[in-house]
Amino acid sequence: MIQDYLQAARLRTLPLASACVLTGGGLAASTGIPSDRFTPLFWGCLLTVVLLQVLANFANDLGDFENGADTQKGQERSDRAVASGRIAASDMRLAVYITAALAFLVGIGTVIFAVGDAWVTLLQWVGIGVFAIGAAYAYTAGSKPYGYSGLGDLSVLIFFGVAGVAGTASLITGEFHPEWMLPSFTIGLFSVSVLNLNNLRDHISDAKTGKITLVVRMGFDRAKKYHLLLLAAGWASLLTFWALDPEGPWRGQLWYGLFALVHAKHLALVFRTKDPAELDGELKKIALSTFAIALFLFLSGTA
Repeated sequence: MIQDYLQAARLRTLPLASACVLTGGGLAASTGIPSDRFTPLFWGCLLTVVLLQVLANFANDLGDFENGADTQKGQERSDRAVASGRIAASDMRLAVYITAALAFLVGIGTVIFAVGDAWVTLLQWVGIGVFAIGAAYAYTAGSKPYGYSGLGDLSVLIFFGVAGVAGTASLITGEFHPEWMLPSFTIGLFSVSVLNLNNLRDHISDAKTGKITLVVRMGFDRAKKYHLLLLAAGWASLLTFWALDPEGPWRGQLWYGLFALVHAKHLALVFRTKDPAELDGELKKIALSTFAIALFLFLSGTA
């Protein structure tokens, strides 16, 4: 039973989810914030984001079953816990509620440590947290999941990018620097590219089950150009950030160059691909390279 829940939690998605907190932590650490404040807040943010990702994965497993997206050619998907019958829908719904409660408790504890008795600021952060929990659930669960209406890309950009990166840095430091939006867009856009790859791979079955992603709306070939735009804009944002902060601690550009080459090779494969199934292996490549870029930014900021 525990193994079934671990599979439904999709632990392989956690490195990409943690990329935003790593990047935000690196930005915060680069300001010289004391470690007695940085360390507990960083780990609090990281645990909150991990719980939100697990919540989203549980809700996705449940929601895709309830909305019929896990049925292919009349057969239930064996890789999904609810659709395969390994976990009852009622039990998964309970797991969703428990994970949401844990995310809320860890998140509010982190915010209280960060802002103390500044009640207006506290309420603002709690509001953001509640919104994030609701968004994680409503992505593919509920009566009108917004992930089925082409809004998933925007959601990922907001939560994996702006809120995840700049939000983490702002919560830890208690301040906001406009240039932090640039690496926020980098991680957000790279994360959207992972979602786009997933949607490119699944666009035929998605269209049949009424899951109208942006790829379904645009078509396979146009979505490839959109994929190029996502990665190019992500790199442009990071290069602009470095140009605006030449005295910052950011280093290791040679390694970033290697990651850029990986992305370039990946794009060449995407554009010559005719069979969507061939893109499956590319998901891990872009997810892990995004995590690695975030880790480099974190290590540079905290060194």
